Amino acid sequence: MAAESVSLFTAIGLSEQKARETLKNEALSALLRDAVLQAQAVLGPTLDKVTGTLLYNVATRLKDPKRMGFLVGYITAKKISTDLQLNAALDYVKSHPLDPISTADFEKECGVGVTVTPEEIEEAVEAVISKYKAQLQLERYHFNMGLLMGEARSKLKWADGKIIKNEVDLQVLHLLGPKTDADLEKKSKVPKQRVETEKKAELVENGEVKLQTASLMEQLRGEALKFHKPGENYKTEGYVVTPNTMNLMKKHLEITGGQVRTRFPPEPNGILHIGHAKAINFNFGYAKANNGICFLRYDDTNPEKEEEKYFTAIRDMVEWLGYQPYAVTHASDNFDQLYEWAVELIKRGHAYACHQKVDEIKGHNPPPSPWRDRPIEESLLLFEGMKKGKYAEGEVTLRMKLVMEDGKMDPVAYRIKYTPHHRTGDKWCIYPTYDYTHCLCDSIEHISHSLCTKEFQARRSSYFWLCNALDVYCPVQWEYGRLNLTYTVVSKRKIIKLVETGAVRDWDDPRLFTLTALRRRGFPPEAINNFCARVGVTVAQTTMEPHLLEACVRDVLNETAPRVMAVLEPLKVTITNFPAAEVLEVSVPNFPADESKGFHKVPFSSSIFIEQSDFREVMEKGYKRLTPDQPVGLRHSGYVISVQHVVKDATGKVTELEVTCAKSDASTKPKAFIHWVSNPLPCEVRLYERLFLHKNPEDPSEVPGGFLSDLNPQSMQTIHNALVDQSVKNAKVLDKFQFERLGYFSVDPDSTEGKMVFNRTVTLKEDPGKV
Repeated sequence: MAAESVSLFTAIGLSEQKARETLKNEALSALLRDAVLQAQAVLGPTLDKVTGTLLYNVATRLKDPKRMGFLVGYITAKKISTDLQLNAALDYVKSHPLDPISTADFEKECGVGVTVTPEEIEEAVEAVISKYKAQLQLERYHFNMGLLMGEARSKLKWADGKIIKNEVDLQVLHLLGPKTDADLEKKSKVPKQRVETEKKAELVENGEVKLQTASLMEQLRGEALKFHKPGENYKTEGYVVTPNTMNLMKKHLEITGGQVRTRFPPEPNGILHIGHAKAINFNFGYAKANNGICFLRYDDTNPEKEEEKYFTAIRDMVEWLGYQPYAVTHASDNFDQLYEWAVELIKRGHAYACHQKVDEIKGHNPPPSPWRDRPIEESLLLFEGMKKGKYAEGEVTLRMKLVMEDGKMDPVAYRIKYTPHHRTGDKWCIYPTYDYTHCLCDSIEHISHSLCTKEFQARRSSYFWLCNALDVYCPVQWEYGRLNLTYTVVSKRKIIKLVETGAVRDWDDPRLFTLTALRRRGFPPEAINNFCARVGVTVAQTTMEPHLLEACVRDVLNETAPRVMAVLEPLKVTITNFPAAEVLEVSVPNFPADESKGFHKVPFSSSIFIEQSDFREVMEKGYKRLTPDQPVGLRHSGYVISVQHVVKDATGKVTELEVTCAKSDASTKPKAFIHWVSNPLPCEVRLYERLFLHKNPEDPSEVPGGFLSDLNPQSMQTIHNALVDQSVKNAKVLDKFQFERLGYFSVDPDSTEGKMVFNRTVTLKEDPGKV
């Protein structure tokens, strides 16, 4: 049977290894086998690669196997022939889990039979290029051509992307002509005159200047995302319209004035991480881009795991990223109303008290509750008893009568927890669940767009069901893809393990990708926001490499971190013919590429320190720095030094160089200029590498021993005796600098008056050894 299945799967284009991996998942392999056999019955034993890929995708991504035959029929009939159409088809069947499929509606949503003519593609591309014509002519081939593709693609949903790209390339060539030498040069890092739409717009909020990028705002505008307009919830696919929907919508518009309303709803039981940065940008950014408001709402329904430090840290991170909540609210603000609605839900026959244990209702296809049809009065008495503390934890729950999109039946609405709550104390011993609380809090706050990550898509039908079951205003849930990074873990449980085992110091250890850790390491908030914008606001889950985030960090710090000189491994140098009796002052530009940003003074004396790696006693081919036979220039000083004598200790280690100096303009130009310090400040420097050795430390196939076995022993190197020039002595915690030739560094909170501590944020250039 296994050999037959492998043969079947390789016939649709899977490699033998992939086919065998697929066989390990019994449910998936059974679905895929049925799909391939159904297709072969229509098309014959040989299937083309496109059909094979679509069959594999539908088997791996379809959550409801009852729809499998329906979708495979469309694939074999060649009515669904692209991944774009399949995505639309999967979204459609997921939003109609119980309804009979309307063929006409389904085909319209999936673009079945839609033909995009070459003339339509030409017209759409022409309109987009006309819109950006002035910017294109100014920037020429340095313009972001992806913007043209994106906008043309949004106008031509079902067109072939390759044909659109060819048309874009053709029309750009017609407008600009062939590339010149200037077009082929890399874009200058020095900010020059730019078109207004690419400038950072200064937005003044509460008296503070905030920087926001136009590109992110463009992506988040309602038209670009094709979200419903406020008050037009009922036009959304899958939205359930009741006899009272329009009346509730009218009241909603009276309260909100047609304003876009979003919310960022974290659980206050851990620190926010890089994935939350996308959620913050999406929720707050979408509201801002559409002149709306965004609430920061704590989902504080699990008192066992909530602590004050998490409430504070979450708000701190939201504001650090540049967003100001319209209001800070809590799910617990609504506990009284939520309880009253739960009673009403029972009275309407939509909820019941249940005695099944947690283990009995876990997983897929648990047995139906024998108490599902118990009398309403009995459930009301039991629910009242739960509230009064008559039952033990787990003895009774309140469950809702519905089947969710993933097949889960009757989710729990209330459970018993004898734990004091952070805000309500001992008032309650029953607490509502996410499935019950979330949509109702959205309704209370009149949220227009409830934005959440893809894993909550299975709860969309229950979201609509609960609001309608209680006959209250129903917002619309929209899902977007999570943002993940390789070489890290972000799970709260796993970070706690890292802290407990001493692998990291705390939640803000700079090797982690929590937002507090990134701030401590020196990542600017603008860089994180720019990274989220570059990733895009797509609905697909995205896994990115850390070096792409680091590139965004360099872009910001290159323009904002002043240059200073520091030496990590000092080697003393004595200038025997120093040209002055006293210490000289050297003027160093804060930004050498733009001297209008000012200068700072550093001392220059007969005793200086250079990097040990900038001197070699024996000359080697290609080495351009200091040797006994090769002088070097000292950056910014105007002097060149030449070695006269090498001082060594008893072991033969070089401990000091005696050199002479000469004015740069009176000497042959040296092959290199090195950094140095004189009369410096001692400091500690921490150099960071990836915390994990493998891309996916949580993947058992990649790391069989578990993520704790994958720790990189070289993830932090501490240099205790580094030296930095005196210009940084008044720097504050989190101030950022570029140490010339070494990288970007930030002042760590461990700094004391006697000794500063610096974290290396990123190197000057991406490490070529990184994959």
